[in-house]
Amino acid sequence: ELLATTFGAQSQPPAPWGFFAGTIKDVAHCIPGAVAASKISASALRNVGITVLDANTVTDLAAYVDSADKVDVDLVLIKGGGAALMREKILANAAASFACIVDQSKRAKRLGKFPLPIEVVPMTTQLVCRRVVALGGVPSIRVGVTTDSGNSIVDVVGLSFADSAAMESVLNQWPGAVCNGMFALRRAGVCVTFGADGVSVQLAERAGAATTKREIGLTAH
Repeated sequence: ELLATTFGAQSQPPAPWGFFAGTIKDVAHCIPGAVAASKISASALRNVGITVLDANTVTDLAAYVDSADKVDVDLVLIKGGGAALMREKILANAAASFACIVDQSKRAKRLGKFPLPIEVVPMTTQLVCRRVVALGGVPSIRVGVTTDSGNSIVDVVGLSFADSAAMESVLNQWPGAVCNGMFALRRAGVCVTFGADGVSVQLAERAGAATTKREIGLTAH
């Protein structure tokens, strides 16, 4: 609710990550450190005075905050538009709580229109693409993109997300597919959505199952 109130004070919806980094600048001295999901986010954290920690040195991660490319009504996410999906999924699974911040354009009743990214070992790109086609999808290699871990990205459309958790599990089994951008097995516990007319907060009491949601409406000032 604190995040939502802060967002609601803005007359125009800001870029989620940049604005979030700005809001925590004044309390950075209270944060002993954070683990970053990408080199870009690591730089943003350092710029506001927060120490960036190696994940291997952290025993407990209290919370993970990030944005998403698409969020459905059950708080299942598609992430990876920025090619950091593997590290993002690692932190989302390691954290005790997972919060997502998006603007209204990222919300959808059902997933499927936005391409699903799959991070793949470069030598297996064509193998993964053939498996995508066999599953009914249409793959597209993201040209000129290499992840922070040195892998390639294959973007996929045409797959069925009727059971998003099952689809995520299937893709997890493919040799060479390091990670996929479906966050269904570990979905967001809370999603802050903002637009020109205000802010809403959706809470999922139990992630990874049938979710119970609570809506909090806040009017922008």
